[in-house]
Amino acid sequence: MNGPAKKRIYLDHAATTPVLPEARAAMLAAMERWANPSSPHAEGRAARAMLEDARERIRAALGWRHDVIFTSGASEAVAIAAKRATVPGRLVGATEHDIVPHEMGATAKVIPVGADGIIKLQALEEALAEGPGLVAVQHVNNETGVIQPLDLVSERVRAAGSLLLADCAQSAGKLPLPDADFIAISAHKLGGPPGIGALLVKDLATLQPVGGQEQGYRRGTQDAPAAAAFAAALESRAFANAMPRLAELRRRLEAGAKAAGGLVIAEDSPRIPNIGTVGLTGIASASLLVQFDLAGFAVSAGSACSSGKMKDSHVLAAMGVPPEIAGSVLRVSFGPDTSEADIDAFLAEWGRIASRRRQAA
Repeated sequence: MNGPAKKRIYLDHAATTPVLPEARAAMLAAMERWANPSSPHAEGRAARAMLEDARERIRAALGWRHDVIFTSGASEAVAIAAKRATVPGRLVGATEHDIVPHEMGATAKVIPVGADGIIKLQALEEALAEGPGLVAVQHVNNETGVIQPLDLVSERVRAAGSLLLADCAQSAGKLPLPDADFIAISAHKLGGPPGIGALLVKDLATLQPVGGQEQGYRRGTQDAPAAAAFAAALESRAFANAMPRLAELRRRLEAGAKAAGGLVIAEDSPRIPNIGTVGLTGIASASLLVQFDLAGFAVSAGSACSSGKMKDSHVLAAMGVPPEIAGSVLRVSFGPDTSEADIDAFLAEWGRIASRRRQAA
C-alpha cells in the first residue's frame, strides 16, 4: 500500500495567494443577497448598498480618501489609466509588469533602472522635461520585490505637471499606499478572490469617462459579492500583520540559499519582506522549477503572466543581471501561513539540487 501523500508546500504567493477564510465567508454571505447593483428594484438597491459598503470599507482599510473604481483586477486598472489619463505623454519604468508597457503603448518613453532595480531619477527628470505625461512606476516589483522610492518619484512627477500611475498589486494590503494619482490593486494578491481589483483615482477629472457603471468610468455588471470579499481580505490585515515575521523568513531563505552556493537578486535593495529571488548558476530556471515541483514545492521563475513561457526576464535584463545568472533564478514568495518549516524544507531540497550540480561538475 502507498503511504499518505506528501503535503505540498506553496511558495508562490506573489502569483496568487489562497483566499482568506474571512473573504470566503464574506463572499458566500453576499451571494445570498445577489442581484444586479444597477437594477432599480429592492433587490438591486440592496446589492448596490452592499457594493457601496464594500467600497467604503476598502477606502478605509487602505487609508485612501479618494475614488475607488472596481475592475476585474490590476491589469484592467492599469489599462484604464494608461488609455484614458488626460495628459498626452506616456513614460514607463524599465522593470514594470508586462501589462504596463503593453497598455502604455509602443511610443512610451522607457525610464531606466540601476543595477539595484531602482528607477534612475535623473533620467526621469530628463524625460519629464519633454512635456507632461502619465508616468508608470511600480511600487513593488513582482519578480524581485524591489521597492521603488515613489515619494521621490511623485515629487518630480508633480513638479513637472504630470501624473503618476503606481502598480500596487504586490504592495496593497502589505505596505502603506504611495502618493500617486492612480493606483492599481488586485484582490487575489492579498487574500481576496480572483477576478476583482480596483483603480484608485485621486481626481476623476484626470480620467476620461466612457459611460456605464462605476460613475461612468467602467462598463459592465459590478460584482458585489467579490467586492465584499475584497473588503474583508483587506480588513483582516493578514499580510500586513505578517510582514515582520515574513522578513525573518526571507532572511532565513536567503542565508540558506547562499550557504549552499546560491545567490540573491537585489540583495542590498529595499525589498518587500514576502518576496525573495534566489539563483543557482549552472542550472536553468526551467530545470529548477521541475525539480522543485516534483519534490512538492510550488515556486516560480518570475511573473506568473510570463514564467510559463520561460522567456528571458526583462526585469533582470534592465538591471544588468548577466544572462547566465538571470536564467537560473527562482522567485520564492510567502503568505501569512508560511512557516519556518516550509523554508527549511525548501532549503533542504535546494541543498540536494546544489549537491547534484557539484557532483555533475
